[in-house]
Amino acid sequence: MDTLNLEQLKTDVHQAVLSKLDLEKLSSVESARARQAVAAVVQETLAGRNVPLTAQEKGRIESDLLDEVFGLGPLEPLLRDPLVSDILVNRADVVFAERHGLLEKTAVVFRDDRHLMQVIDRIVSRIGRRVDESSPMVDARLPDGSRVNAIIPPLALDGPCLSIRRFGSGPVAAETLVKLQSISPQMLEVLAAAVKARISLVISGGTGAGKTTFLNILSSFIPHKERLITIEDAAELQLQQENVVRLETRTANVEGQGAVRQRHLLINSLRMRPDRIIIGEVRGEEAFDMLQAMNTGHEGSMTTIHANTSRDALARLESMVAMANLNLPARALRQQITSAISIVVQVSRLSDGTRKVTNISEITGQEEDVISMQDIFTFVRKGIGPDGKVIGAFTPSGIRPKFLERLRIAGIVLPTDIFERSVEVE
Repeated sequence: MDTLNLEQLKTDVHQAVLSKLDLEKLSSVESARARQAVAAVVQETLAGRNVPLTAQEKGRIESDLLDEVFGLGPLEPLLRDPLVSDILVNRADVVFAERHGLLEKTAVVFRDDRHLMQVIDRIVSRIGRRVDESSPMVDARLPDGSRVNAIIPPLALDGPCLSIRRFGSGPVAAETLVKLQSISPQMLEVLAAAVKARISLVISGGTGAGKTTFLNILSSFIPHKERLITIEDAAELQLQQENVVRLETRTANVEGQGAVRQRHLLINSLRMRPDRIIIGEVRGEEAFDMLQAMNTGHEGSMTTIHANTSRDALARLESMVAMANLNLPARALRQQITSAISIVVQVSRLSDGTRKVTNISEITGQEEDVISMQDIFTFVRKGIGPDGKVIGAFTPSGIRPKFLERLRIAGIVLPTDIFERSVEVE
């Protein structure tokens, strides 16, 4: 049977299944039993159609319809593929996927814009959000924590557009990053020690550089006895500690009321007796409240920020604090930053698709109106190999950071040569 007729048959059988089954009641049944019930109805409906189909075609129709009823339709094969890190639906008939850091067009297509909208509605309705002409942009998440963004007409000219930034089935282990040569063992040891000693840090990087993944990894070094509060626009952090409270922002309702921003949650979290506050990403005026929290007993707090370099991260932080309209003098503002943050970690996605920690910098103080920084470790690029891979080395600057004294007070002693050994990446 040709593809067009197969798709039409699939649509007809889907409608027949919906008319025969009460999906609301089915949702309360155990997943395996529910899938068996739907599969039985699909097989019965196909048999009643008396259409000549091969066993492979019948299996494909049954599999696709199960995905349609219980999952995200055509996207399910991509979601089941552990190598896929991003799924980008440009329009109903153009879907890209990222594997190993590189984008490639897939054979996945939706029937039409309406079909794609049904999938988008299914995603956002799970977490009580909506997307329509009055609210044509939405951030959401999948049950596994993957980040979802959808934008629809009239803002998207070619039809609904869906972007899924995937999370793995579980948190990435720190050792995995070392094995993938995303960071050197010495750099990881220094950062782990800083987290244990409650030294506040910011993870900086561009889109898709792996900031949130790295924040998850660093959070694993926080002692389990501490109380943590996470604040995110779309909850995706996967902290392993037991004493964790997860907070998520809320968008405005149909009347434009009831929005709860990160700043509101941050101010409220200070009344919840946190030891540390972890903000998924700082984007606006909440930056000032975050600095205040770090300066008033919540050392060891962490966040991420969009920036291309460590120095740019501080400039962006200044701009975001200015959004709070506090009319602080520049000198006082920079003093707040210097007192609150000790380390800026820069992560980057390189030309070969790999993600690496390219800089670990320490904020050392302020000279007149300029924040002083020094690199502790840097990834030095040396060229491109014959296979297109970036060749370089994780190189220490040889400078002993000032926070070594804070580590000593916390009872952590690092090896004396940790700031001297380079690690080659091939």
